[in-house]
Amino acid sequence: MDTEGTGGERESPARRRGQGELEAQVLSVLGEATEPVTAAWVLERLGSGLSYSTVITILTRLHAKQAVTRTGPKRPVLWQPVANEAGLAALRMRRLLDKQSDRDAVLAGFVSVLSADDEELLRSLLAESGPASGTGDPASGPGAAPTDRPEG
Repeated sequence: MDTEGTGGERESPARRRGQGELEAQVLSVLGEATEPVTAAWVLERLGSGLSYSTVITILTRLHAKQAVTRTGPKRPVLWQPVANEAGLAALRMRRLLDKQSDRDAVLAGFVSVLSADDEELLRSLLAESGPASGTGDPASGPGAAPTDRPEG
């Protein structure tokens, strides 16, 4: 048994990121950009020992989730956020809801577990959005990143 701790003790493994944590970090970095950027730009600002291919994988996943856009076939590929972290969470919630056969039950269950403050916030957000503004696009709702798309 090694009592000096020079070989008998194992270092704790690197902390595993929570689900979506890396996506949130990439979105945060993209949110700092004033124009579309390359994956290398994102990697440089993440500064967490990630590989280029990991950043590309995350950007590709975010693109599949419609949380980022990318340029066409020209090189270099440029990326920009469609939604911020809150918008990405909203997209995830929407996808989960879309997979359910009993949407009413899911929504009722969600509302039943909200705190009183969150329930009041939800009510005020629904009142603000009005009945005609339900576009079905969570990326354009509360928490979405601003875009340069014209209104209307």
